[in-house]
Amino acid sequence: MMGDAQYDGYMEEEEEWDREGLLDPAWEKQQKKTFTAWCNSHLRKAGTGIENIEDDFRNGLKLMLLLEVISGEQLPKPDRGKMRFHKIANVNKALDFIASKGVKLVSIGAEEIVDGNVKMTLGMIWTIILRFAIQDITVEEMTAKEGLLLWCQRKTAPYKNVNVQNFHLSWKDGLAFCALIHRHRPELIDYYKLSRDNPLENLNTAFDIAEKHLDIPRMLDPEDMVNSAKPDERSVMAYVSSYYHAFSGAQQAETAANRICKVLKVNQENERLMEEYERLASDLLEWIRKTKPWLENRVTDNTLPGTRHKLDEFRDYRRKHKPPKLEDKAKLENSFNTLQTRLRLSNRPAYLPTEGKMVSDIANAWKGLEHAEKGFEEWLLSELQRLERLDHLAQKFRHKCEIHEEWSTGKEEMLQSGDFKRCRLNELKAMKKKHEAFESDLAAHQDRVEQIAAIAQELNALDYHDVATVNSRCQVICDQWDRLGSLTVKRREGLEEAERILERIDQLHLEFAKRAAPFNNWMDGAKEDLLDMFIVHTTEEVQGLIDAHEQFKATLGEADKEYSTIVNLSQEVTRLGQQFGLTPPDNPYTTLHAQEDISNKWGEVRELVPRRDQTLQQEMMRQQNNERLRRQFAAKANVVGQWVETQLDAVASIGVQMRGSLEDQLKKLQAFDKATVAYKPNIDELERYNQEVQEAMIFENRYTQYTMETLRVGWEQLLTAVARNINEVENQILTRDSKGISEDQMNEFRMSFNHFDKNRTRRLEPKEFKACLISLGYKIRDDRQGEADFQRIMSIVDPNGSSYVTFDAFLDFMTRETADTDTAEQVMQSFKILAGDKPFITAQILRQELPPDQAEYCIQRMAPYSGRDAVPGALDYMSFSTALYGESDL
Repeated sequence: MMGDAQYDGYMEEEEEWDREGLLDPAWEKQQKKTFTAWCNSHLRKAGTGIENIEDDFRNGLKLMLLLEVISGEQLPKPDRGKMRFHKIANVNKALDFIASKGVKLVSIGAEEIVDGNVKMTLGMIWTIILRFAIQDITVEEMTAKEGLLLWCQRKTAPYKNVNVQNFHLSWKDGLAFCALIHRHRPELIDYYKLSRDNPLENLNTAFDIAEKHLDIPRMLDPEDMVNSAKPDERSVMAYVSSYYHAFSGAQQAETAANRICKVLKVNQENERLMEEYERLASDLLEWIRKTKPWLENRVTDNTLPGTRHKLDEFRDYRRKHKPPKLEDKAKLENSFNTLQTRLRLSNRPAYLPTEGKMVSDIANAWKGLEHAEKGFEEWLLSELQRLERLDHLAQKFRHKCEIHEEWSTGKEEMLQSGDFKRCRLNELKAMKKKHEAFESDLAAHQDRVEQIAAIAQELNALDYHDVATVNSRCQVICDQWDRLGSLTVKRREGLEEAERILERIDQLHLEFAKRAAPFNNWMDGAKEDLLDMFIVHTTEEVQGLIDAHEQFKATLGEADKEYSTIVNLSQEVTRLGQQFGLTPPDNPYTTLHAQEDISNKWGEVRELVPRRDQTLQQEMMRQQNNERLRRQFAAKANVVGQWVETQLDAVASIGVQMRGSLEDQLKKLQAFDKATVAYKPNIDELERYNQEVQEAMIFENRYTQYTMETLRVGWEQLLTAVARNINEVENQILTRDSKGISEDQMNEFRMSFNHFDKNRTRRLEPKEFKACLISLGYKIRDDRQGEADFQRIMSIVDPNGSSYVTFDAFLDFMTRETADTDTAEQVMQSFKILAGDKPFITAQILRQELPPDQAEYCIQRMAPYSGRDAVPGALDYMSFSTALYGESDL
């Protein structure tokens, strides 16, 4: 390729593209800008620069200076003449220096450079850039172009919308340059605010920041990058290499930091292993120090549970505690060996644990632990076997003691008991037999007590650990055995003496039973008569009871003598019991007792006699007072009852007879209302008389047919009838006047309703109502349509579905059927007059023609008028009129 340098295979070009580029003016212009800027970035270190790359290198002076700056070496002294051969000599010196660096220059001669051949000059500068700026780039065994490309790919890999595959199109949108800057200096650029849709802005941003903060001059033109179909690869590589060298210092610092971290990480891990070894060694030695004395202790508490507990502890030690410690010992040895290996491999001195924590120290301590452990389990098992034999003998002792104690429980209390002093004769004889059987059982039990004493003696000989408890229990049993013998004899003597006394008491009980039963029956009858609840209503009935009571009082003398005989028998039984310390048994021949039944009941009879006298006298006085109250109430009730009935009939006749006008009927009813109010004190007085009668518990009165309840009902009916009739007449007057109904029509309606209201309930059933309508000339056909019409009428007069029609509902229906009523059309015509025959009306007209409150009512509820002839604020009075009568929504 013309103007291309050949070098030792570290860079290969795309030949076809290069040939096209040599003929491309845009390519030439782009390379001139980039290479000029690259040269100046180095020449400025020497305080100079170039402006025109094909002219400023023609004399060879600045070319030689550029090579000295970028190589750091001294070139031969240049010729200072201005002749052509001087310039050729200087250029040749520069080309010879380039060749001395292993670069073969092909087709580039000093004459072309001195003559200002642009393409040859650019080719030479590209060769210099390759050798001194790109050839030394190495990334993972890749060099030059491939190494630089791999470096760019690695640095931009984390960034969205960046995919570096070459040195032309991959850099066109500027994001790759921005990503390189952000990767190394994120504080200089906010990458995530950038967009690939703004390539010119991205390129300018990257180039400005690189020039200002990274000392990288603007070698590329953003407009050329964006506008060219394919940016010049050499120009981009030259500019990107400046980024690589600018950030190589940071790469070296990163490598140094990684090396330090690696060394420190090794050292930290070694220190962690040392600390872990020290901790594990301390913990293991401390555990051995605490455990060894426990294993060396061969003393038990001489009890089977304690020895078993010690064996369980040893087995827990073998299964749970020792295995983890054995693992710690193995882990400790492995950690020690691993640590020493790591130290040796990292050229560090061997680790020496603190005193007493060497692996050999731990091994010796473990050996001492196992020596103490040896034979511990065998000793425990032999000791356990000995204690089990001793415990078996102790259990046998306890078993026999428990059997004896269970047998003897309650025996002393039974022998000491005086239960035979509180039983009947037949029960005492049974107790004697039972005691004889116990004496035989006591003799048979002697052998078990002797066995218990023999076992206790053997346990003492074998040094049983709880021998004190054994001796104490044995002594208690022996002492109790002696007491049982003496108590048995004493009880037999007591039983024989009690038998003689109970036979005498039995005779006295029989005599008591024979006398007490008939006397008790007589007293029950007397009490029943004395306490008899009597209900009398006259003084004659009370006098008959007083006479019968006097006859009973004459028999009390003989009854008192029989009572004394019965009580003496009971007292003799008590005396015998107290004399011999016995509790006399209950009388087997009777359930009666001298004190509870006979004495108490006799005392009650004697107390009831004067009480009965007093009760009869009080009843006589009460009956006399009741007679007076009956007469007083009857006199007043007969007068009031007649008056209420008369008034009720008079009020009812007013509504039925219909004499005179409605106003005349109203005056009569109002006069009845005043008379009723004036009569109220008579009712109040009668209520007071009735209260006295009720307090005296009088339930019948033969002097009158009226009760207070019937009078109250009549009085309330009178008040209700007067008020209801007044209200109905007033409503009828109001209906007549408002509906324009004549007096004759109103009377006709009332007469028809009253005619069919047979029960005078002021309401009609559906059949009665239908007949009433027909009588008034209402046409109701006798078919399905007629029934439907009647049901429609019923829904009007009985909207609640009560199945009856009141007079008010009937009157309202008839007036609506006959009266001249307002309609929606009439109201609509009235609004039309106010509006001047217009189909709408305004708020101003409403306020002029109607009262203020009614005008505002209409304004708030009238919808706006929407016709073609509407004016501002026009209101629709037609829809408002229909809504007033329910024909539309208001």
